[in-house]
Amino acid sequence: MIYLLIKIGLGLITLAFLAFFAARFVIVASTAGRILPLEEQPSAQVALVFGAGLRYDGSPTAVLRDRVQAAVQLYKAGKVEKLLFSGDNSYLYYNEPGAMKEYAISLGVPAEDIVQDFAGRRTYDSCYRATAIFGITKAILVTQPFHLPRAVYTCRQMGIDATGFAAENIYFRKLSRLYWNVREVPAALVALLDVHIVHPLPILGEAEPIFPKP
Repeated sequence: MIYLLIKIGLGLITLAFLAFFAARFVIVASTAGRILPLEEQPSAQVALVFGAGLRYDGSPTAVLRDRVQAAVQLYKAGKVEKLLFSGDNSYLYYNEPGAMKEYAISLGVPAEDIVQDFAGRRTYDSCYRATAIFGITKAILVTQPFHLPRAVYTCRQMGIDATGFAAENIYFRKLSRLYWNVREVPAALVALLDVHIVHPLPILGEAEPIFPKP
């Protein structure tokens, strides 16, 4: 009996691993042609930049600075008209979009070309709100290479014509990159469940279209 239970347990663990890796493969394979270098990026309405945490003093982490720098590259190259900073502001003294905006302004982006989404707590939420609240139909998504496939896949499932631009301005340790890539394996399965089965509703509110229709 114990042997049978062990066999069943091992079988379930194997199936779980297969599901995780299959989800990651589907997402990476289906978005491979949508992740492009700067010179190949089509022009878009906006660059959607995902939050990535703050330091204790409220300033952006290195990961977040990397993303903002990449978004500024797109803006200065004329690829986008606006930058949409989407992050977490669930606590009074934790304001990812605000920190992103301040950093972008310090890099030369005019404040009037920056839009803040204060309820982008997850990738799914950021993509959902980009279209439901801000009226985005086409965007260049900015994040690190490990995160881009899931971000592009999720936003495209929301109806956004999305391409991805990799933030690679800062060097990160191999151990950190390994951790992030391993974390993406279960995250990919959660993303598939969210967009195809669960359909959770993020925090919503009144529409604030970045480009109002005439």
